[in-house]
Amino acid sequence: MNLMFISDEDRADLWRTHLLKQLPGLNFYVWPADSDVDKTTIDYVLVWKPAAGVIKQFPNIKAILSLGAGIDGITCDPELPTDKPIVRLVDNSLSQGMTQFAVYWAIHFHRDLGKYRVFEQHKTWTQLPQSDAAECRIGLLGLGELGTAVGQALARLQFNVAGWSRSQKSIDGITSYAGAAALPGFLKRTDILICLLPLTAETEGIINGRLLEQLPRGSVVINLARGRHLVDEDLLAALDCGHLSAAVLDVFHTEPLAPDHPFWDHPKVTVTPHIAALTFPHSGAQYIANNVRRMERGEAPENLIDLKKGY
Repeated sequence: MNLMFISDEDRADLWRTHLLKQLPGLNFYVWPADSDVDKTTIDYVLVWKPAAGVIKQFPNIKAILSLGAGIDGITCDPELPTDKPIVRLVDNSLSQGMTQFAVYWAIHFHRDLGKYRVFEQHKTWTQLPQSDAAECRIGLLGLGELGTAVGQALARLQFNVAGWSRSQKSIDGITSYAGAAALPGFLKRTDILICLLPLTAETEGIINGRLLEQLPRGSVVINLARGRHLVDEDLLAALDCGHLSAAVLDVFHTEPLAPDHPFWDHPKVTVTPHIAALTFPHSGAQYIANNVRRMERGEAPENLIDLKKGY
């Protein structure tokens, strides 16, 4: 069995080590170092952000395996062979990391920890009123694998959690809003908005001025999904006029974020370098190997992408 690793990241050796533990007979190749291999013999490609036209050079692959939870790092290839199955990565390390990051920032804003940091800097002993978590209304844009994990963790901490998605969901502790008609009601009841949507034609630019003005004054926006969900200028305008009190941004239109981008210096914006949730090769390899074994048995892989939906 032959697999080609295609990615601009430098962790190929780690992936090789952990995949060979799971699939001892695997021949693991790395693009472009192994570009001279017979491309007709490659069974699977494990890929993220390939150069245009690379994947189509492997005509006999059984599936395209994503190195990320989303697939925008694959569908960015304008020459992507759409007749091949695409399988997204569902890994506990991703859910765990995203949950930790989202819960951290929810607590940060709920407990006014940013204000206490300022008090500390000024050596001011001031105690602010503490509100019940049930009074803090958190809204999740997206209730997929990651959104559900984050929402359930917040619900266990007694936060008032709701989620908005394309279709109705039934998840303990989370109030479900579904479809375009339900979006205004969802936004109206949200104090901390956390975006965990897949990036599709319908969700690109969804966090725009029209959406932001429907949030209560003083709300917080946390974008952990993709930079292209957000209209940067609209967020800055909402922060500058005081409608939003803060934003935490882990993802951006262009990464790394340009040094002259206004997000870096804005006093109400926290920038992190796309680190909310990173895949661990040791756990990701286990999931990928399980799916490969399924396909080798003639079974359908888990978490197969529907290109018409975009996720």
